[in-house]
Amino acid sequence: MQIQLSDHFDYKKLFRFVLPSVLMMVFISIYGVVDGFFVSNFVGKTPFAAINLIMPFIMVLGGMGFMIGSGGTALVSKVLGEGDTERANRYFTMMIYLTIALGGLLTLIGIVFIRPISYFLGATEEMIGDCVLYGRIVIGFTVTFMLQNLFQNFLVAAERPKLGLVATLAAGFTNMILDALFIAVFSWGVAGAAMATGISQLVGAVIPFIYFLGKKDRPLRIVRTLPEWRPMLKACVNGSSELMSNISSSVIGMLYNFQLMKFLGEDGVSAYGVIMYVQFIFIALYIGYVVGIAPLIGYNYGAGNKEELQNIFGKSILIISVSGVTLTALALVASMPLAKIFVGYDAVLCDITVGAFRLFSVSFLLAGFNIFTSSLFTALNNGLISAIVSFARTLVFQMLSILILPMIFDVDGIWIATPVAELISLVVSLIFVLAYAKTYRYIRPRQKNNKIKQ
Repeated sequence: MQIQLSDHFDYKKLFRFVLPSVLMMVFISIYGVVDGFFVSNFVGKTPFAAINLIMPFIMVLGGMGFMIGSGGTALVSKVLGEGDTERANRYFTMMIYLTIALGGLLTLIGIVFIRPISYFLGATEEMIGDCVLYGRIVIGFTVTFMLQNLFQNFLVAAERPKLGLVATLAAGFTNMILDALFIAVFSWGVAGAAMATGISQLVGAVIPFIYFLGKKDRPLRIVRTLPEWRPMLKACVNGSSELMSNISSSVIGMLYNFQLMKFLGEDGVSAYGVIMYVQFIFIALYIGYVVGIAPLIGYNYGAGNKEELQNIFGKSILIISVSGVTLTALALVASMPLAKIFVGYDAVLCDITVGAFRLFSVSFLLAGFNIFTSSLFTALNNGLISAIVSFARTLVFQMLSILILPMIFDVDGIWIATPVAELISLVVSLIFVLAYAKTYRYIRPRQKNNKIKQ
């Protein structure tokens, strides 16, 4: 039986509903890691460092689609909760228009300026050729990358999260097969990795696009409409926290690379690249979960169903708590085998990676709460608070930690910067969650026990 946004969710139904989104995000992270695996093992550590250096900029461009998708989904889910399907479809279609137009502009800018951007990010003369080649090919697929990110959010709001998983699996297997073919068989190097990534993003965008062109009885579909600036602007503002998170993560990645080049050279950048690949997978569990529940929060908020809002909030806190402990323990245990998979060919680099990952892994214990808080306020259409939480967590606290802690703890200060930033962010998240509990009523009030005298 099809699960609907208006249903009551126990743990079993909640897991069933969010599981496709979780698997989708994890699989996206895994097939992104495949590029790094093939380049590192078949091309070399300098090209591997090169694609890790330019990747933050590429992720900023793709993050624009996630901004429109998350902010647009919150708006459209709220309108669906209010019972206005026709307006929801118009808003949804406008988000697609906006994504295509903005993606085209960003593609042009990225291709033209990729060389100076690479130098700005710290590329050496040995790395610059690979940075430019990989960057220009992948940036050529920016529109499809943004659409893929957009549709990942809207397929959940359309009550079709399983289709999102199917599209992601198709894109992922495309990327893996083409990576093996282009890099290991044809020896196309970083160009092969870039082509494999771009084609996979095209597959991930086309499948949901075809679905949304379909029957009129679907919860969401593409319709004929003229652009309206107000809802598009509102979606962008509301989704700005997700964009800020993406941009901040990219900026922090650049800052990490800058500091590591100073302390450890290319080995530091390569070690950080391995940690980031693993972090992508672990954090994807949290991101997939919040992508899955965001439409539920938005719908019940729009429908004024505070009991179900409280139900989803309470269950989410427990799920995230258990996940944090589990992921941290897993990261500590798996640090050595994961390092050997990527850089086992270099004993010194492998040792650096293992030590760094064990320090970094504490961040997984705390990150889920902070990601959930930002997503919660986005789903409630409070983009300002969501942006503040996201901006403080992903940029301000991390930047200060990366700049200050190495002065005290040397290179170990770089590796503990993220855990320290997550801890400070947790305090900020708790303050906002408690401060707005009465406004949105997502926390179930304690009931006083009235003792009956016998």
